[in-house]
Parts: sequence; C-alpha cells; structure tokens
Amino acid sequence: MGEKVEAGGFDLSDRQRYRGKLRQCLEGLERLLSEKRFDRPRNLMGLEIELNLAGADGMPRMMNAEVLERISSGDFQTELGQFNLEVNIVPHRLSGRVLDRLAEELRTGLAYADRKAREVSAEIVMIGILPTLGTQDLVSANLSEVDRYMLLNDQILAARGEEIDLDIEGVEHLTYSSRSIAPEAACTSVQLHLQVTPGRFADVWNAAQAVTAVQIAMGANSPFLFGRELWRESRPPLFQQATDTRPPELRAQGVRPRTWFGERWIDSAYDLFEENLRYFPALLPICGEEDPLRVLDEGGVPALRELVLHNGTVYRWNRPVYAVVDGVPHLRVENRVLPAGPTVTDVVANAAFYYGLVRALAEEPRPVWSRLSFVEASDNFDAACRHGIEAVLRWPRPGRSGTVAEVPAVRLVCEELLPLAAAGLDAWGVEPADRDHYLGVIEGRCRRRMNGASWQAATFHRALGGGFDRDAALAATTRRYAQLMRSGEPVHLWPVALPG
Repeated sequence: MGEKVEAGGFDLSDRQRYRGKLRQCLEGLERLLSEKRFDRPRNLMGLEIELNLAGADGMPRMMNAEVLERISSGDFQTELGQFNLEVNIVPHRLSGRVLDRLAEELRTGLAYADRKAREVSAEIVMIGILPTLGTQDLVSANLSEVDRYMLLNDQILAARGEEIDLDIEGVEHLTYSSRSIAPEAACTSVQLHLQVTPGRFADVWNAAQAVTAVQIAMGANSPFLFGRELWRESRPPLFQQATDTRPPELRAQGVRPRTWFGERWIDSAYDLFEENLRYFPALLPICGEEDPLRVLDEGGVPALRELVLHNGTVYRWNRPVYAVVDGVPHLRVENRVLPAGPTVTDVVANAAFYYGLVRALAEEPRPVWSRLSFVEASDNFDAACRHGIEAVLRWPRPGRSGTVAEVPAVRLVCEELLPLAAAGLDAWGVEPADRDHYLGVIEGRCRRRMNGASWQAATFHRALGGGFDRDAALAATTRRYAQLMRSGEPVHLWPVALPG
C-alpha cells in the first residue's frame, strides 16, 4: 500500500500547501524527463501478491499481526484487512529460466508462511475474494492497525460525507451499505511491475490497458461476495465502489472515480501524473521537507514524495510508478488487474502471458491502440469482468482494413494472442521451456473453458445440488479450493467435485 504514514489531523492550510508541493513535484518530474535522467533499460520485473487467512473450516481468520510475527520476514507485510497479508518478490531480470525461478521462490515462500500460519490455526489462501467473507467480517474493527489505513478510511468517508453503498448486479444482486472502507479488503490481487524507460512508457502502458480484458477473461477468480454470486471477476466493481469518494450528485455530474480504467491512450508517463493532480483532490495531504526543484538545481534526484503518495491514492488498473533506487530515478508500469491465485503455477502463467503480450504489442508497427478505441478497450474490460472466460471482446481483425469485430475471448487468445505472447517472451530472452510450459497453462484454460472463477461457481452449484445450504456450499467450496491450491496443479485440471 505504499510508504509508512503517521496518523494525525489536517488543518485548512494543509491541502493548499500540499497542492503547491504537488505542482513542484510535477515540474520536477517534467525536468527529469526532459533531462533524460532516468535509469537505463534493465528488463526488470517485480511481483506482489495479496493473500487471505482462513481457518481449516474455510472461514476468514482476523490475525495477520500474529501470523506476521511468526513469519518474521520483510518479504511479508500487512494489508488492509486483518485477514490479509502481502508477499513481495525481489525484482528479476526477464530472461532465461526466470519463470521457473519465480515459481520456485513463490512456492518456497508461501509454504513457509503457511507453516507459520498453521501454528496459530490459520492457513494461507490465494484467491481473489474469499467466498466465506460476510458483512460482519468487513467492518472498521477488522482493519489492520496501521496509520495509513485508518487515515484513508477517515479521509474517504469525510470526502464522501455518507456511508459507502455497494450495488453490484451480476448472476445475483448485492446491495450493502458500509460505514468504512473495509469492504475494499475483500479484494486480493497480483501486482505485476515492469521497469521501462520514459521513451517506452506510453507504448507499454497503452499495451497493458489494451490487454486488461484478456487478462481478466483468462484469470478471473472472484465470483462471490457476501454469499452472492456476482461477476466472474467481482473485484473491480467492488473496489471502485468501496473507495468512491463521490456522493451520488458528483457521480451524476461526471466526476471521475478514484478507481478507474482511464479515459484515453497516453503519449507520456507525465500525462498520468498530471491527470492525478488535475482530477483528484488529496486524500492524505502530508508534506515533507524536500524542495524538489532545489534538489534538481543542485544536481540531485528528488524523491517527489508528495507526488508518489498522491499517486498511491488513485487506483488505476495500470498505475505509473516513480521511484529512486541507488540515487537513480526509474519508472514502472504496475499492472493491478489480476486476482490472486489459484496456484503458483497459475500466477506465473498469468505473468508470462502479460509480460510476453505487452512486449509484443508495444513493439508492433501498427499498435493495437491505433486501431481500437479507448472506449472499446474499457467496454472489453467490463465484459471480461462480468463474464470471465466466456466473454466476447471487440478486437481489431487481422489485415489492414482496421475493422474491429466481436470475437470470443478464448478464440482471440488461442488464435492470435498466445502466439504474440510467445514472440514477446522470446524477445525478452525467456527460455523456450519456460515459455511453452506457462503459456500452455493459458491455452489449457481456453481449451477447457475453465479458470478459477468458473471452477468456484461450478463447485458451488455442485454442492447446492448435493443438498448443501448456501453457507455450507460456500465453505465447502473454499475448503476444496484450498486443498487443490496446495496440490500445485493448475486450475484448469482441477476436478469439479467436493471430496467424498
């Protein structure tokens, strides 16, 4: 969730001062870009996974502080809810056997964390939304005791001026009102980072935006919330509504939500940071002592802390990231689209598909964003969230006509996008054995029309048909999911049946 923030109140002058600091930071970023001060290309990728804690009964466990104390590793951190953890994997160079190395590191780290969690009767579960979460679990008392989360909660509610309303209509209809942002904690995701040069940033970001729909179609894993079956990937509507600072009147006026897909293709990373300042008031107006322009005048590299903090409170599905490492600034695209899980193999397959596809699309002579409107890309994202692997998407057809047509996601992936992803991984220098193994997982999902969301839904309905009531079916589905998750077999090979 970003850098540490200390609790405290804000007076009337804080936001004005913070706005001024943001403008200075934005000018500093513009100077850094024009002076070409950024790190050279290093083909670095990074990975973060948000996790759930559940008991052997499949029910959520509110004990991340105890589990983290036992894990005692800087790789694992708190997340918003007391049933959440986050694991961070050190950056890797995209080449060679990187995918297998990444999978081994994840298996080792998660197995260790799971052993420690079991010491206090909890288990690690990688899943987009834990199906057994109830409204009684997502309350302010179950937020992690971290100043940043408490401040965000207070500021979002103060900006909104009323309770947060959830209204999601999918297979079933859910309405719920919350007095806190705690429902956001239900969303656990995988964040994929890619370091890029300023000159390549816009192409990579545009490519990442274009492929969000196919990422979700292939990787959906969040069909349930509060006992209701909603969208195949219910995290996006939940996250948008749970972080919404707009009362209905501002929504009616077209004020942008803080969680959003965006509204245009970009030409520079600067475009996104500038939009953040133009459209979104500060939630955490905390100013540091650094004068970024003076630092630049003296030949240094500013941290741009206010810009970074503000950027962390605008929840784009592909977020720009500015950071300074060893005194050198760099830019990253942070892809926040995918849900966690189901298995390590599935997570790495999703990563392989993303990194390969983005590389290939970003280097096409006629890029997809020159042939697909931004509105169509946004509509694709919505369709994929609603329908998952059964989604039908709009995509430019092969040839020079520029025609955009509807095509089933599974056909689009198998016939067009998997070969592109393979070519992209080749361009990164990934070993063919890794390439074929992990992209083969994506192909397997298409062939069987099975991902995490479709498996959960099918298993839940099998349990209902077997005489379980709704709550028991959700708990049984969650327990079976956790068992199969630990088997390591990718989700498209899981049997749709509860243990006898």
